[in-house]
Amino acid sequence: MNFVEELRWRGMLHDIMPGTEELLNKGMVAGYIGFDPTADSLHVGSLAQIMTMIHFQRAGHKPFALVGGATGMVGDPSGKSAERNLLSEDVLQLNLAGIQKQLEKFLDFNSGANSAEMVNNYDWFKEFSFLNFIRDVGKHITVNYMMAKDSVKNRINGDTGMSFTEFTYQLVQGYDFYYLWKNKNCVLQMGGSDQWGNIVTGTELIRRKDAGEAYALTTQLIKKSDGTKFGKTEGGNIWLDPAKTSPYKFYQFWLNTSDADAKTYIRIFTLFDEETIKGLEVEQDAAPHLRTLQKALAKDITIRVHGEAEYEKAIKSSDFLFGNTGIEFLSELSNDEVIGIFEGVPNFTIAASEFEVGINATELLAGKTAVFASKGEAKKMIQGGGVAINKQKIVTAEDIYHADSLINGKFLVAQKGKKNYFLIIVE
Repeated sequence: MNFVEELRWRGMLHDIMPGTEELLNKGMVAGYIGFDPTADSLHVGSLAQIMTMIHFQRAGHKPFALVGGATGMVGDPSGKSAERNLLSEDVLQLNLAGIQKQLEKFLDFNSGANSAEMVNNYDWFKEFSFLNFIRDVGKHITVNYMMAKDSVKNRINGDTGMSFTEFTYQLVQGYDFYYLWKNKNCVLQMGGSDQWGNIVTGTELIRRKDAGEAYALTTQLIKKSDGTKFGKTEGGNIWLDPAKTSPYKFYQFWLNTSDADAKTYIRIFTLFDEETIKGLEVEQDAAPHLRTLQKALAKDITIRVHGEAEYEKAIKSSDFLFGNTGIEFLSELSNDEVIGIFEGVPNFTIAASEFEVGINATELLAGKTAVFASKGEAKKMIQGGGVAINKQKIVTAEDIYHADSLINGKFLVAQKGKKNYFLIIVE
């Protein structure tokens, strides 16, 4: 497998330093990508770089995942309009542990010579004094060189300006590359296209400080075809941590991809070969309503991030909402998973004491909650057979519900018609 060719046909490659492809074709190369520890989980925006590392390792090369315990304390100004809040060491350590656990799902850390390795730049910066840094690193890179970078120019010319802390970020990242080149024989740094300036600062430092050679490769930044930001929904980031984004919501994110984006994403985020992808595209073009690409994409990536069992739950959750799975399915889920399925669905909270003596359907749906605007409207629709609780049609407006009606002792699911769901939470 040719790593650069793999990135090319998948539409992932952006910039590559001359000589890089030739070097990679000669034999095993050690290369790294940095991950920003601003949270205790990566999100789908990080997946493009994770996929780059997977292809790198599959091509026989050795990947280093650098988690920025030191640079996370500073903050990368690239693409930012304002300086980020600095994180404490305790928060950073928690974040680093979460990220490492996630990366272990994707990379092989026990494959012999090309085993993946995790490194933390805090390990080499924690004893590095400011005076030693400006003497041993700062003197090799001119201010003119640093000022020429787009990330610097954009901020200096903007409204907020740029602090000295952020200005030095490219030197700090450049030293990361130098350290790994010197101590781990790491000759290639990879990253998103917005990282090109920081990466070549590292190659320049290696050249000026030790007359060494190092290389750079960047991948395309992922964008949606409609111009909006990839990886975000109205609810915020789509995280890889199931506690932050449920596997069901994660699956739905990919399933709801537009046809145009699905053709791009299936190349970037799956390991399907070119022949398989082209076959899926033929099926999609023949019957777009079947959403063949979206289903294949969502299945592949959900299984790799969350596992087969969680994928099956996500499928059952979808089937439940569209009427093909019985209410008993919800009892197989945790309370958080139930709430996750109904995220975005109107929900109401009722005191558990209401169910001790029982509550009739009309009071439940139009008195204690606002499923219906009035009791008259509730009664009329119940009489017409269009209302259900826990997927059982309400027979009369006076039907009584007790504590034993609750799912997991906590929930009722109301339906108005076939597709209008309401979650009633009992506390």
